[in-house]
Amino acid sequence: MVKATQDRTHLWNMAEGCRLCPRECMADRIHGEKGYCGMPMDLTVARAALHFWEEPCISGEGGSGTVFFSGCALRCVFCQNHEIASGAAGKRIGRERLAEIFLELQEKGAENINLVTAGHFLPWIVPALEAAKAQGLTLPVVYNTGGYEKPEALRLLDGLVDIWLPDYKYRDSALAKRYSNCADYPGRAGGAIAEMVRQAGAPVFDGRGMMKRGVIVRHLVLPGCVRDSKDVLDYLYDTWKERIWVSILSQYTPLGSAGDYPELGRKVTGLEYGEVVDYACFLGMKQVYIQEGDCAGESFIPAFDATGV
Repeated sequence: MVKATQDRTHLWNMAEGCRLCPRECMADRIHGEKGYCGMPMDLTVARAALHFWEEPCISGEGGSGTVFFSGCALRCVFCQNHEIASGAAGKRIGRERLAEIFLELQEKGAENINLVTAGHFLPWIVPALEAAKAQGLTLPVVYNTGGYEKPEALRLLDGLVDIWLPDYKYRDSALAKRYSNCADYPGRAGGAIAEMVRQAGAPVFDGRGMMKRGVIVRHLVLPGCVRDSKDVLDYLYDTWKERIWVSILSQYTPLGSAGDYPELGRKVTGLEYGEVVDYACFLGMKQVYIQEGDCAGESFIPAFDATGV
């Protein structure tokens, strides 16, 4: 109990003059100022429902109990969830309600609790998870993130999160600067994944093939960026080998502010995606998820209408 209290105090200290993410924007979010993430400290959720479009070992047959939080510290120009990343949608709730939502998703048959873009609300999420677990939450908890995280903050989730689902978007800092305004992304995301692997250990699956513990790193192939995608795979495989799974995504769709970037104004071609998948095979990567068929489209984006909140 002493450690939990100390962890909460540290989180709130990080939020006052906000230093929860690598932006360290120093916004006084506790007193209503919005951070780079677009949010004050008021806990805001855009959707809480069963979600069937994650990797098979996450969604399973029951669906992933996914909670979409409003705001984002990355704000990528091509974000498919730009409506909530900008903070334009969502409902304000308290941590008690958040704990109730976790338990309600469990009652609906969710395979896990999936926290999407939660880092800027960690001072609320940590006690909500603790409360839900004390009240009977037994599902694995998934931390679903763009990868731009501080290991210092992630360490406060040790023992609360079972499955880590980060992106590794770029190896090229110039691309990271152009599309996500963070030239330091490659190193920051690498440091975050290292902490996730430390906490999770080796991947663990049950008899149904559902992940119970581990790390899956997602990489979205961008149009015209095959070379960088190969560099990402080189880095992930050289660094972590079989300690992680990798999910190579083909679902890029020109959304958000992508129209302001001519090179992003199209979908990824089959040849581009195939070249990246072939490179994963060339490297000898075996723990890989790939997408088949036409996965690019707005039909895979849920309605951020406060369902389940």
